[in-house]
Amino acid sequence: MPTKSHTDLLKKVREIQIVSRKVVDELLGGEYKSVFKGRGMEFDEVREYMPGDEVRTIDWNVTARTGKPFVKRFIEEREQALFFLVDMSASGTFGSTEKTKNETAAELCGILAFSAIKNNDKVGLIIFTDEIELFIPPDKGQMHVLHMIRAILTFEPKRKDTSIACALDYLGKMVKKKCVTFLISDFQDSDYDKHLKLAAIHYDLIAITITDPRELKLPNAGLVELADAETGEQLLVDTASADARKKFNTAAKARHLEIKASLSRLNIDQIDVRTDRDYMRDLIRFFQSRDRRQVL
Repeated sequence: MPTKSHTDLLKKVREIQIVSRKVVDELLGGEYKSVFKGRGMEFDEVREYMPGDEVRTIDWNVTARTGKPFVKRFIEEREQALFFLVDMSASGTFGSTEKTKNETAAELCGILAFSAIKNNDKVGLIIFTDEIELFIPPDKGQMHVLHMIRAILTFEPKRKDTSIACALDYLGKMVKKKCVTFLISDFQDSDYDKHLKLAAIHYDLIAITITDPRELKLPNAGLVELADAETGEQLLVDTASADARKKFNTAAKARHLEIKASLSRLNIDQIDVRTDRDYMRDLIRFFQSRDRRQVL
């Protein structure tokens, strides 16, 4: 007889699976394929030249050997790997809405992973805190994606802090080929810009920032003890004070904008996700914007 927690987990995984399939079929399937086109072109065959063929594709060796013009035919090398680097430090357990940041991360991974396997791509997972805590090699198939989602939802990290630099260094050691990489974090870290810059050169790197509304704006709730989930530092704040709320909100907003500005300076695509709003709008807007840029 499954426990309530086990039953809840199965229900959550099933919900993500159903929602992901619906989103992929109705919204993101074509968008994903259009934006992530594969690693390049691979040789398919040699055939006789036909009027209208590009002169640059003529295979001069075969042409000289046969006495007739032949051209090389190439097809898109569709299959590629997609990696998720998921921050599971202590700050991810925070949630003032129906979902924590970690649950939101699991849902995003599910939707993007199902999009990937529908297009015959492989998906892999790296879970990190201030060290690497789990590595799941890239593979295909629905069962593999469900295994990844369960891993994120049930993961109990050994460490509390965050090191984005550590995660990107590990990716560089483990993955030598260019791949699509989604870095999913609340970015409550520092000193990682040079690692982001280097990773963006070698991989198609997309940052997904996850934020809870209470991290940006304090409610009027009287005396509140705020605690940093990663450092354990505690602070007593009188949220009834308009001045105290204003100071907190201004500092929080400034930090959020600095993360966005930093990613922009490094030319890294960003999807800004909030736990209190429908993130599908953000995903679709990203895919459409990126698709337009590729056409230009």
